Amino acid sequence: MINSAALLGVAAVALGMVLTPGPNMMYIVSRSITQGRRAGMVSLSGVAIGFVVYLTAANLGLSVIFIHVPEAYVTVKLAGAAYLAWLALRTLLPGGTSVFAPGELPADSTRRLFTMGLLTNLLNPKAAILYLSLIPQFVRPSAGHVLAQGFVLGGVQIMVSLTVNLLIIGAAGTIAVFLGRRPTWLRLQRWAMGTVLGALAVHLATDRVRPA
Repeated sequence: MINSAALLGVAAVALGMVLTPGPNMMYIVSRSITQGRRAGMVSLSGVAIGFVVYLTAANLGLSVIFIHVPEAYVTVKLAGAAYLAWLALRTLLPGGTSVFAPGELPADSTRRLFTMGLLTNLLNPKAAILYLSLIPQFVRPSAGHVLAQGFVLGGVQIMVSLTVNLLIIGAAGTIAVFLGRRPTWLRLQRWAMGTVLGALAVHLATDRVRPA
């Protein structure tokens, strides 16, 4: 049986992760503002499935592909960096908008919202490395079925992430109204967000760390 220390440990790490601004949070917030809370939740469901994919891969040992075939890791990493750079350019170039800027309802379908949420998560190979390096630290063979423990502990991380992001989706509208009444703050937020996205893209592209 998994002890409470393991559950709390994974929950604490998961909370720190989800509270750190990243592409998942930025995409979910932008969809919540431009299309409403339902769109944010659909996008979040795509992100959640991305976590499930990586969790399943890690627990079944498929993530070792990144270890034994470094080229696969580099390819996914560069694809993720390119995606983040594209998001940064969309935010910073003339005509770009803040994720908190209210706008007309775009024609994005439910399928597209889900797919973009999924891709936003899958284009970060470090999610797989996270499961590969984090979960085993809390798994104890003496506590029972190792594979079951891996899925339960990974499920804790996913639940923490979903809970926090649901709260963010609920608050996004209020934040948008606050910033909408302060155009200067809205512009500063757009530039800050674009800069963060660009920095993430550069860091991901130049990161020399390899899975081990």
